[in-house]
Amino acid sequence: MITFLRNLRNAVDKIAHQPPPTEHSLLLLGKLAVDSVKAKKTVSSLSEVEFKVFSQFGDDGIIQWLIHNLDIPNKTFVEFGVENYRESNTRFLLMNNNWSGFVMDASEQSVAQIVSSEYYWRHQLTAKAAFVDEENVNSLVASSGFAPELGLLHIDIDGNDYWIWKKLNTVSPILLILEYNSVFGIERSITIPYDPAFCRNKAHYSNLYVGASLRALYELSAEKGYAFVGCNSAGNNAYFVRRDKLNAHVREVTLHEGM
Repeated sequence: MITFLRNLRNAVDKIAHQPPPTEHSLLLLGKLAVDSVKAKKTVSSLSEVEFKVFSQFGDDGIIQWLIHNLDIPNKTFVEFGVENYRESNTRFLLMNNNWSGFVMDASEQSVAQIVSSEYYWRHQLTAKAAFVDEENVNSLVASSGFAPELGLLHIDIDGNDYWIWKKLNTVSPILLILEYNSVFGIERSITIPYDPAFCRNKAHYSNLYVGASLRALYELSAEKGYAFVGCNSAGNNAYFVRRDKLNAHVREVTLHEGM
C-alpha cells in the first residue's frame, strides 16, 4: 500500500508540473472531440456533447454539435463581452471552422490584446472596444459588415443583456446564445432594470445582481421567433435556434427539459 501511494503521488506530481498545453495541441485535441460530437445525431441534453477548448465551460462542444446539425449558410458570428478573448465561446469556431467574426468588449486594453494576437491576422476577425447600450447596439452590429442573417450571436455583457437583445433588430441570427443569471431561478421572468451605465461591480457587492433569469430570456426570444434548445451544464448559457431552422435533430425543449 505504501508503494502504491508513493507511485500515485509521483504520478500526480508529474502531471501537476507538466507545462500547459499549447494552442496548437488544444486545437488538435479539439478536432478529435469534434469528430466524436458529429457522430451524435440526436441528444437528450446538450450536456452530452460538451467539450472545452477555448470556452470557459463545455460550450465549444455544444456549438460544434449545433452547427453540424443546422443549415447555416453564412459562417459569421458576433459576440458581445469577450474580454481579451482568451476564453470565448466563438474562438474555436474562428480557428477550427474558419468562420468570420466580429467581437466587442468595453475594455480598450482587452481589445488591444486581441488585435495584437497571432490569430487576429490569421483569421477573419474584427474587434472593437465599445460599451454596448440600447442606443448603439444596432449600429455597432451593423458595422461588422455581415449580412443580417448571422450564423451565430452571443450576448454576454454581465448587465443589460435582456434589454440589448430586445433592442437588437438589424440581424436575424440562426443560432443564439444568451447568458442568464441562475440565481434568479427558473420560475419567474426577472431582469435588472435598464441602466445605460450599468456596472456589475458597482451594482451590488455580491456581483450577483446582474442580467436576467432564464425564463425572461426564454419569453423574449420566443416573441422574436426563437426556440429554446437547452443550456450548458454549468447553468449560465442558454441556447436558442430560429424556428424556421429547427429539424429532426435540433428540437425545441421546455425550460425544465433543457436545464
